[in-house]
Amino acid sequence: MSDTPSSDQDVPDPIETDFNIGQHNITPFGLDIHNPVFMISGISIIVFVLATLMFQEAATEFFGWLRPFLTSTFDWFFLSAANIFVLFCVFLMVSPLGKIRLGGKDAKPDYGYLGWFAMLFAAGMGIGLMFFGVAEPMSHFGSSMGGTAAADGVRTDWAPLGAAKGDVEAARDLAMSATIFHWALHPWAIYAVLALALAFFTYNRGLPLTLRSAFYPILGERVWGWWGHIIDTLAVFATLFGLATSLGFGTEQALAGLNYQFGWGTGPGAKVLLITVITVIALVSVLRGLDGGVKILSEVNIAMAFLLLLFVIFVGPTAEIFAAIVGGGIAYVRDIVPLSTPFGREDANFSQGWTSFYWAWWISWSPFVGMFIARVSRGRSVREFVFCVMIIPTLVSILWMGAFGGTAIAQVIADASAPVKGAALELKLFEMLKPLPLAGVTSILGIFLVIVFFITSSDSGSLVIDTITAGGKTDAPVAQRVFWGTFEGIVAATLLLVGGATALTALQAMSVSTGVPFTIVLLAMCVSLYIGLRQASKEE
Repeated sequence: MSDTPSSDQDVPDPIETDFNIGQHNITPFGLDIHNPVFMISGISIIVFVLATLMFQEAATEFFGWLRPFLTSTFDWFFLSAANIFVLFCVFLMVSPLGKIRLGGKDAKPDYGYLGWFAMLFAAGMGIGLMFFGVAEPMSHFGSSMGGTAAADGVRTDWAPLGAAKGDVEAARDLAMSATIFHWALHPWAIYAVLALALAFFTYNRGLPLTLRSAFYPILGERVWGWWGHIIDTLAVFATLFGLATSLGFGTEQALAGLNYQFGWGTGPGAKVLLITVITVIALVSVLRGLDGGVKILSEVNIAMAFLLLLFVIFVGPTAEIFAAIVGGGIAYVRDIVPLSTPFGREDANFSQGWTSFYWAWWISWSPFVGMFIARVSRGRSVREFVFCVMIIPTLVSILWMGAFGGTAIAQVIADASAPVKGAALELKLFEMLKPLPLAGVTSILGIFLVIVFFITSSDSGSLVIDTITAGGKTDAPVAQRVFWGTFEGIVAATLLLVGGATALTALQAMSVSTGVPFTIVLLAMCVSLYIGLRQASKEE
């Protein structure tokens, strides 16, 4: 199967509509701007950056209050919505609607499986897996969620699943189950809903590749007016702040690794310098386009990540790793219902501090990841698309978390004073690698992976935001891509600087704040997608 886009495929006839987003486009300085969306989102973000820098003390206090307020107030909403997305995706896989092919009956995939998986995974969760692969299992293992072996007999709020005091294997499986829950079916169902909606209405209905198109069955011609502008503007805000959160995690971990290896420092100047360098590299990748930049970087990064994964599995405590993979996977299947329950939870740290934040983060990231996946998924059937986007990454997440988290937990079980136990979150990966052979080489490889995942996320995000603000065009002028790529870095740097010691909290707060309204958008999108697929099924 070819890994290059097919240029001779027939494009389906568009819905008979008088849409012309281009009527709102203006072209100053050679740009092609979707006027309301570009101007509103662009000016708002510039004002946000300036106000945050001018009133840093007030901003720090505000961000510190915002995240816990939102996650504690809307935890039931995020958990309920994520469950709906999973059930909706399962329904699409097993229903007759699953046979519909994106692009029409005769459409062929633009990319082979290797290139397709590499791009969707690198864009979807690369930085997060590097940051949390060790940090989250260790956090749950050493808390009430991690079982009682490391928490002085404290049971979980879902007591029947709790580990007896001193049962380290049960504690490990519980920690892995809680971790996998945050990286498996639910987040990828969020991505799948949005990506499938965009791909279907673009390739099967001939509408522009932008968020508003997915609401045509509900809004009709109104999607080309202010309803559509609001949807696309929300998507820009969600994408930008969701990306800024991921870039913040990547910056903290890359700097921590560089300081760990070379003593480069982790102060504000170092953060700004790293973000600047990586943003410039990302812009070069953006200028090379999807196939010449993003695809190549994604494939290189996935190959390097796979090598690091194999190294950890076969050089680390292999038996303990496979026990964590199998035990964690089984525990995840066993625990998924109580973990997903949005009501009656006593463990606020888990449901609000972890799950609620994660779902808001994934939702805010979904316009970016979903649109990117849609762009590279033409030719897949709905059933194949949902299965591959949901199930394959779930299996990879179980393998990754089991290898990295399982290794760290095994080190702590063998030595309660192991450095990985007390290390800062951004350093846990490097402390886990230190006792293994070739620690210097693997740590540098880890830093490299974080940076390249950083780059692929940034340049993919630039392409997506550029497409949204250009009214669905995938060939907007280069200057616009440069604008959005630059502002992604500026927003991430601003929030990291203003946040100070709680910089990640500031990033997370903005991600969650955009996740709340966009959850409503995604729920409505499920309804619209179902209407569109049902109509297409009747036409076949």
